[in-house]
Amino acid sequence: MELFIQYIISSVVQIILFTLLPFIWWLITARKKSSFFEWIGLKKMTGTKENKTFLYIIGTAVAFIVLAVFMLMMSAGVEMATSDFAGLGAAAIPAILIYAVFNTSLPEEIIFRGFLLKRISSRFGFAAGNLIQSLIFGLMHGVMFFSSMGFVKAAIVTVFTGAIAWSMGYINEKKAGGSIIPGWMIHAFANIFSGLCTAFLIFGA
Repeated sequence: MELFIQYIISSVVQIILFTLLPFIWWLITARKKSSFFEWIGLKKMTGTKENKTFLYIIGTAVAFIVLAVFMLMMSAGVEMATSDFAGLGAAAIPAILIYAVFNTSLPEEIIFRGFLLKRISSRFGFAAGNLIQSLIFGLMHGVMFFSSMGFVKAAIVTVFTGAIAWSMGYINEKKAGGSIIPGWMIHAFANIFSGLCTAFLIFGA
């Protein structure tokens, strides 16, 4: 229960921190044009039936899970974001759900696919916006492992994480009408999987 409450509090703080810059930007530049949630992409997906968006979502989620398995197997003994759940089993599930859905995936989707991608795309086009957000996302996840995993493994994490970020940006903007919900779903599902693997000590977690 203590871990569950800890992640609820942490999630609120994370969401506020990651939303603050986008909100200020919207307040200054776009508040008269659209609502904040519409502007950031927290809106209903459109075009899902015609474009088979859910197939893209499932495929990208599977790729993210493969990356998660790879990271868990090669990071034995390394401190990870899910390390708090190690060996706790079913008792960790409520905290894992909060961690995966609200502590990591939602704030990161808001700042990367909801803010960076959309703002850069509006100025330089989608190709540039998606490439830049995915590079930053990949580096953010890879750099933290350079000292503990070594350059090669950390570089692999950077490349694959960045590729998945690119895919999520593509799905959001080109297959779901600019909604960040597909990326949020993919991201949350992968983090739930990682958390459960760590809690039940699967794949060397």
